[in-house]
Amino acid sequence: MSTPNFLLSNGKNMPMLGLGTWRSPPEVVTQAVKDAIDIGYRHFDCAHIYGNEAQVGAALREKMDEGVVTRDELFITSKLWNTHHKPDLVRPACETSIRNLGVNYLNLYLMHWPMAYKSGNENLYPTCPDTNKAAFEDIDYVDTWRAMENLVDEGLVQAIGVSNFNEQQMNRLLSVAKLKPVVLQIECHPYLSQKPLITLCYDNAIAVTAYSCLGSGHTPYEKPGAYPLLQHPTILAIAEKYERTAAQVLLRYQTQSGIIVIPRSVSKQHMLDNFKRIWDFELAIDDIQAINDLDCNGRFMTMKAAYGHPHHPFEPVQAK
Repeated sequence: MSTPNFLLSNGKNMPMLGLGTWRSPPEVVTQAVKDAIDIGYRHFDCAHIYGNEAQVGAALREKMDEGVVTRDELFITSKLWNTHHKPDLVRPACETSIRNLGVNYLNLYLMHWPMAYKSGNENLYPTCPDTNKAAFEDIDYVDTWRAMENLVDEGLVQAIGVSNFNEQQMNRLLSVAKLKPVVLQIECHPYLSQKPLITLCYDNAIAVTAYSCLGSGHTPYEKPGAYPLLQHPTILAIAEKYERTAAQVLLRYQTQSGIIVIPRSVSKQHMLDNFKRIWDFELAIDDIQAINDLDCNGRFMTMKAAYGHPHHPFEPVQAK
């Protein structure tokens, strides 16, 4: 069995269900990725900052060596971290992810955040000693983007995109980009529907990938809403109606509107359930509306350590 694909603006297909690897411990993620490939997953969402790309790569190489999957059948995403926004650091950062993942190109490379952090050492979370907030660097994300465009021209990546950008930042990038973003990855779930931003993307043929689509129950950051999403009475009632789990309802809610999802799991049973049980039913319009009504602009990932950065996308005063 395979998942439906989303046809990207560069003509490539992106599976609409992928395996997220954020907060997947290095000691267990290799087996999780091998299990996922055996189940049928072909889309893997990775990032340098996750600290586990080498372990993901070990699983990919093993399964390719076994002949279970070929490189052409995989869709691998990685992300440029904030300390590598200097244009001359972009290519080396990309090459590091390619090397760690054991592949010779990436299907998609995203700018993880629009904010640049201080570069120059191996510290991925540089901080100011007096404030304990992130140490910023004055680099415009447009300049970083231009360096990312070169990665496509040089064959290191098939497509580029961004993550955690707001509407103003997307419009600014679209106005100057030689290659427009193919994908925007954002936090998206019933507590944070992001409808205007998603509409902007669709109007510009940009695919949307949702992270924390199940509510990020283990987040160390914010906890919006009266209930964890997976325990919300509305979600549980809809799940009972369709004889599905709450997670399957939340995933179907996104994919039914054309949004790509990347739920994180290291449980083989959860991965199997997510993979096989979200494509054979459709939510009725009234159920979709009931889920829409849960929107409270509730964001889990606020990145408060970077408040004050001129390009912070979520600070109460919107970044430009």
